[in-house]
Amino acid sequence: MSERDLPTASSASVPAQKRWLRWLGVALILLLVWAGAARWLASRSAAQASAAAAQTSAAPLVELAASDISTARMQTLAQGLPISGSLKAVNSATIKARVAGELQGLTLREGDTVQAGQVVARIDSTESRARLKAAQDQADAAKAQVDIAKRQFANNQALVDQGFISKTALDTSQANLNAAQATYQAAIANADVANKSLQDTVLRSPISGVVALRSAQPGERVGVDARVLDVMDLRQLELEAAVSAADSVQVQVGQRASLRIEGNASTGDARQINATVVRINPNAQAGSRSVLVYLRIDEPAGLRAGLFAQGSLGTVSVQALAVPLASVRTDKPEPYVQLVQNDQVAHQTVGLGLRGEVQTANTSPGNPGGITMVAVTGLAENARVIGPSVGLLQAGTRVKFTAASPAPAATAASASR
Repeated sequence: MSERDLPTASSASVPAQKRWLRWLGVALILLLVWAGAARWLASRSAAQASAAAAQTSAAPLVELAASDISTARMQTLAQGLPISGSLKAVNSATIKARVAGELQGLTLREGDTVQAGQVVARIDSTESRARLKAAQDQADAAKAQVDIAKRQFANNQALVDQGFISKTALDTSQANLNAAQATYQAAIANADVANKSLQDTVLRSPISGVVALRSAQPGERVGVDARVLDVMDLRQLELEAAVSAADSVQVQVGQRASLRIEGNASTGDARQINATVVRINPNAQAGSRSVLVYLRIDEPAGLRAGLFAQGSLGTVSVQALAVPLASVRTDKPEPYVQLVQNDQVAHQTVGLGLRGEVQTANTSPGNPGGITMVAVTGLAENARVIGPSVGLLQAGTRVKFTAASPAPAATAASASR
């Protein structure tokens, strides 16, 4: 055997060294891969963090005042029927001329006060006095004829009793007496009519009140039933409101209503008054089929007839979680409100229920008596709702308050007090 065919120690260790070098290479490769992956993950996280920071810094910021927020709270909502109409005086009168003639002594103008029975004007009485004198003279002549007929009848009756004339002559004298008496009664009636015409030349106010309209002028010749003055008693005013036939069944005498009277158009001022249902018309109006309801104004002082009033007639009250109706937005398929959550704007879908007016401690020219609230579902109590004056805000918009942020449990707007 030659020396080439004999195994040696160095040749036996070669395969082991190769395996060790191969595993070492694999380990180095894995280590490099892991290091690269770690560096990639770290750079990606840093990029994401910087992108989030950039997005946060680029998000819009809106400043809100405390008055821009209202709190969802439990409210007592009065369910009522909307009513409107013009105020009218319960007692009013139109003074007309009852006889034709020249109008005299009219000095009253619109706004002047009159008392019941006060003489407001006169009609020239020359013709009426002449007619009365003629009627009285006719009555006196008829009275004289009656006296003559009575004496003739008495004489004829005596002659009949003595047998000098027949009973037929007595019957004739009786008929003449009856005719004379009838003529006399007719003359007296004519005199009464003439006297009434003379009295009608004096125009008096049937009620106490204020002159609302003067339709004639002194010296003008007026005809029978010509309008001269309109007088209104402003101490008692009522509202005549028309409600639908379906709603009229809910109205009852004695129900209360809250009304707003139109004010100065330049300032938007209005007056809040209360009224009570005193009468309900039993007949529906032809055509519209509406029913007229009459409400007495509780405090009419300072009001005028013809002013327009509108409000609601209360029928039932309900306790419910409510927000201002104006804060509910409807530009999505379902109504929603804008909330402030974690100093960001959030959109919350809500369900709407009963609407009613809630009195507020602080009023504004456009809302003198209260604010219309609506019952909602799907909203937590004390949620901070953004008011309508802010407008539409994108969900996620950051919010900053000009003053201290209102506490969730406190009411931030006067409307939700």
